[in-house]
Amino acid sequence: MTETMVPVGGPEASARRIGVYVCHCGGNISDYVDVEKVIADIRGAGDVVVAKTAMFTCSDATQQEIVADIQANELDGLVVASCSPKLHTYTFRGVAARAGLNPYEYTQVNIREQCSWVHTDDTQAATAKATALVNAGIGRTRHTTPLVPLVVETLPHTLVIGGGIAGLRAAIGLADIGLKVTLVERELALGGWVKDLGTMYPHNRNGRELIDSLIAGVKRRPAITVLTGAEVVGKAGSFGNYRMSVRIGDPGSASIEVAVGSVVVATGFDAYAPADGEFGFGLDGVVTLPDFKAMVDSATGPLMWKGRKVRSVAYVYCVGSRGTGGCAGQACSRYCCAATVQTAVQLSGLDPAIGQYHLYRDMRTYGKFEPLYTEARKAGSVFLKFDNDMPPAVETRPDGRLTVTVTDLLTERTELAIPVDLVVLVTAMAPRANDELVKVLKLPAGADGFFNEIHPKLRPVETVVDGVLIAGACQGPKTSSESVASGLAAVTQSAAVLKKGYTELDPLVALVVPEACTACGDCLTACPYDAIAMTQEGDRHWAVISAAGCKGCGGCVPMCPESAIDLLGYTDAEVTSMIESLAEVPA
Repeated sequence: MTETMVPVGGPEASARRIGVYVCHCGGNISDYVDVEKVIADIRGAGDVVVAKTAMFTCSDATQQEIVADIQANELDGLVVASCSPKLHTYTFRGVAARAGLNPYEYTQVNIREQCSWVHTDDTQAATAKATALVNAGIGRTRHTTPLVPLVVETLPHTLVIGGGIAGLRAAIGLADIGLKVTLVERELALGGWVKDLGTMYPHNRNGRELIDSLIAGVKRRPAITVLTGAEVVGKAGSFGNYRMSVRIGDPGSASIEVAVGSVVVATGFDAYAPADGEFGFGLDGVVTLPDFKAMVDSATGPLMWKGRKVRSVAYVYCVGSRGTGGCAGQACSRYCCAATVQTAVQLSGLDPAIGQYHLYRDMRTYGKFEPLYTEARKAGSVFLKFDNDMPPAVETRPDGRLTVTVTDLLTERTELAIPVDLVVLVTAMAPRANDELVKVLKLPAGADGFFNEIHPKLRPVETVVDGVLIAGACQGPKTSSESVASGLAAVTQSAAVLKKGYTELDPLVALVVPEACTACGDCLTACPYDAIAMTQEGDRHWAVISAAGCKGCGGCVPMCPESAIDLLGYTDAEVTSMIESLAEVPA
C-alpha cells in the first residue's frame, strides 16, 4: 500500500477527518486509471487526512490497515474508490464498525464499472473522471452524520409460497430449526413439476417418489401448516411482522390472516409454449420436451406414437431461449441440455436400435452432468451443431413422416435432411405469470421476467424487500438440486434473522419535517411500498413515514412540493455536495 499523508491543522483545518483509499483492483482499475495521480489530485481536499492506494482494498490485509489508520488518525469519515457498491458496501461498513467509526459515514465510489471498464481507450480522461468521482465521494462524506440501525422484533414464523421441490424442502428445513411454517400452494396438490417426472438426473431417483418422501416429511412436522388451493392476496405490516392475507378457494372466497416474520417465494416456472409453426410446432409428431419426457417415463418398451413404433427422434435445442429462431428469450435455460441428454439415454435403454439426432447450438451439460453427454454418444445419439442464423426447418413428408433439415457446422456446413418419426422441441423454462403476487409483495423482476436477487454471489436469495426471499426456478432456470440448494439458502437466511427474535435494518430511510409538510398527499401516491400515511394533531395534518416499511428508494423526495422530505444517507446536502464537486471539473 502506498500512502500520502495530507497535512492538517492551523486555522484552515476542516472539522472532518476523512481517509481515502483508491484500489488498483489487480489491474482492473490501475491498467486504465492512474491511481497515483488520483491520490495526488485530491491533496487539495482539506478534509482528507489519509490518502492511500492498495492493490486490493477488500483484502484482509488492507482492511486491517484501514482499521489501524482510522484509529491512529481519529478519522471520522471513510471513502473507498474501488468496484460497485453492490459488491463491498457491507465489507467496508464492517471495516468502519471494527475501527469504531460509524459505518454510515463511509462512502464507496465506483471507479471500476463506472470508469475504468468503460474508458479503456483513454487513460487521461479515465483518470480525470476517477478524480471527479472521488472528489464527489469526499464531498458527500463531509456531510454524513452518524446513523443507528433500526431494531425491529421478528416473529418466528415463515410463509413459504409454492409447494414444489424447493418450497417443500424449505418448509422442512425451517421446521427443523424451530420455526413455524405456513406453506401456501396455488394448486390442489403439492409437488410442482417434479411430481410428474420419472427418473431424474444425476441421482436416478423417481420424481414422484422424491416428492412423496418430502410430503411425508411435511406431514410428520406439526410446525408446518399446509394450505392448498390457496393464494396470497394481501400484505400489511413490515419486516419481521408481516400480516399476510391468504385466500383459500375461488376468488370470491374469504381470506385468512397469517402473521409471519419472513416470506420465502418458491413459485416455480412455466414451460415455454412454442407458437404455431415454430420449428414445426402444431404438426403431427412435433412435441415439447416436457410431453416427450412424460412419454418416455411411462413407456415400458419401445416408444410408440399413435399406434406406430418410433424408430427415430430429432431433438431441436434452445427453443424459447438464446434468441433461437427469433424467440424473445435471450438467456440460456441451463437445465435443457442435461434433461434432454438424460432422456435420450433413458430412451436408448428402452430401445437400443432407435435413432436419435440432437440438433444443438452449444452443448451445456455442465458439472456432474457431463458424463451424460458421453453416455448418450456411446449409446448411439448423433449430435449436429447448427448456426443460429440457419436454424433447423421441420416439414411433413408425403408419407406422413417428418423431415428436419439442418446445416451441420461440424461437417463443414453440410446440409442434411433427416427423416424422423418424432421431433422434440427442447423448450426453455419461462417465468411463471404471478402478476397478483408481484403486486402484493412488490417483487423485483429482471428483464427476463424472473425474480431478481440483490446480488448473485453475496446475497443470492434476498430481494430488495426486507424479509422476502426467493428460491427455486422462480429466480431463474435451475435443476432440481439447484432449486433445493437455493431453498435451503433461504432457510439459512430466515433463521439468521428470526431465531434471535430481532433484526437490524439500514437507517437509510426517508424522514418528513412536520413543520414544512402541507399534507398534500403527493408522497402517498409516490411510495411503492405503502410506507407513508397521514397523521394529525388537532387541526394539523402531516405525513409520517414508517421507518421499518421504508426501503430508502427516495421516490417520495422529489415529489414533495415543499421539500419537506429528506433521505438519510442521501440528504439534500450530501447529494448537492456531490453535484457541486463534479461540476467543478471541466467537461
